[in-house]
Amino acid sequence: MTKDDVKTYIEGGNAIVGIEFGSTRIKAVLIDSTNAPAAQGSHTWENSLVDGIWTYSEAEIIAGLQSAYADLKRDVQETYGVKLTRIRALGISAMMHGYLAFGKDDKLLVPFRTWRNTITGEASEKLSALFGYPIPERWSISHLYQAILNNEPHVKDVAFFTTLAGFIHWKLTGKKLLGIGDASGMFPIDTASKNYNKDFIAKFDALVADKGFGWKLADILPKVLLAGEDAGTLTESGAKLLDPTGELASGTRMAPPEGDAGTGMIATNSVAKRTGNVSAGTSVFAMVVLEKDLSKAYNGLIDLVTTPDGALVAMAHANNCMGEFDHWVALFDEVITAVTGKAPDKGTLYGTLLKSALSGDKDCGGLLPFNYLSGESITGLTEGRPLFVRTQHASFTMANFIRAQLCTALGALRTGMDILFDKESVKIDSLTGHGGFFKTAETGLTLMSAALHTPVSALETAGEGGPWGMAVLASYLVNANGKPLDAWLNDSVFKTSKKTTVAAKQDDIDGFNQFFARYTKGLAIERAAVNNIE
Repeated sequence: MTKDDVKTYIEGGNAIVGIEFGSTRIKAVLIDSTNAPAAQGSHTWENSLVDGIWTYSEAEIIAGLQSAYADLKRDVQETYGVKLTRIRALGISAMMHGYLAFGKDDKLLVPFRTWRNTITGEASEKLSALFGYPIPERWSISHLYQAILNNEPHVKDVAFFTTLAGFIHWKLTGKKLLGIGDASGMFPIDTASKNYNKDFIAKFDALVADKGFGWKLADILPKVLLAGEDAGTLTESGAKLLDPTGELASGTRMAPPEGDAGTGMIATNSVAKRTGNVSAGTSVFAMVVLEKDLSKAYNGLIDLVTTPDGALVAMAHANNCMGEFDHWVALFDEVITAVTGKAPDKGTLYGTLLKSALSGDKDCGGLLPFNYLSGESITGLTEGRPLFVRTQHASFTMANFIRAQLCTALGALRTGMDILFDKESVKIDSLTGHGGFFKTAETGLTLMSAALHTPVSALETAGEGGPWGMAVLASYLVNANGKPLDAWLNDSVFKTSKKTTVAAKQDDIDGFNQFFARYTKGLAIERAAVNNIE
């Protein structure tokens, strides 16, 4: 579409918007009639560790939503010279899992507990054993049951609990529901019925029956919807919440709210069986759409979630990825500024550092960092301590240092993926990457391919990631015309997309394997740091 075409499109009230709450940024994306990004806005935020809980306050959530939307409005005004007053379809997505519990008065009972918390180990273990199904620590049901095990007084008063995306959607529409992908990170889904597993719900209710709560689990979970199903409309109060200026009209059709796993699948066209994607940013996770169930639960090391249309997906998830790297880049920024008297361009700085990794030794020269800003369930750490270790004879160069930081960002992920590849013989026809790790495509694709010893691709839209994926789901809501999701994506979104594919050379694979052996052995150092440094 030309700029004038987009202007007319927006003026006609046809714009479609997706808003996603990431760990460090809330991003809004407006797409045109070809489903291509046409405008965007963002808001930067950061979680807080309060009384041992990683959280964002309710005020921060609402302020971030409004800020990101206001920034989108500004971009539309500056780019196309029109006000954004009407939206045809809107979707909300967010980081999955966590725990937002509300009482009968619709007020938050305890501060939001994000996916990043690793305080639910006992609940995770007991529920996984009870169901014979992996229930990771991040899942909402793990948080609820851990609160029960801890005898927290608020549990008796829970009238509804949900995820971050579900909370925002509720505030905008008055509807307590979730897309099936996000719901599958709250409680196990029966992929035959496309709803919560009734047998597991019955087992949970029996497990806590002696507590005498005035609720049953099915009564406090959000309703489950599939992609393309009607999830309500933007109410007048919702429109004012999103746009306090009062310029946005109500009545916008709303897509089922989704988690960042689901929007990542959409953004990478990975909803068909034997397709997969890897999302690498603050956290990192790889997902593969399965042909059959896994043979066992693996003690919660592998999540089983679903695509936005309800197909079973295996997910290996790591809490830590590029967060520690960002801290090192900030340090280099300070050094350059102190020496030159001028702050470097951020894009140039990131690009230069990322590209340098390709000239480093394949095994990172013997350097060993750990990027554990928080705990890492998949490697058995409940807390994290960022570390950097080397021997006196290691090759301590910039290229090796950066390569090591990027390789360690994939260490926990590799631990989980080895289960799928080696123990379950999972087959993948295509694996597509998105997120900040792939901003410099050659570096990101090469190292990810080396880590997972499989070709990895990036689409030209990889940098747009989840927010764009949510906008596409909102587009599917109003434009599907009865087509299944995978067919519609192929025909309407990705038909002309450009793709870059990298298959790591054997020396890159061998080098990562050497690094990974050092990483695995070095986990003892990380555990010692957690135990001895506060």
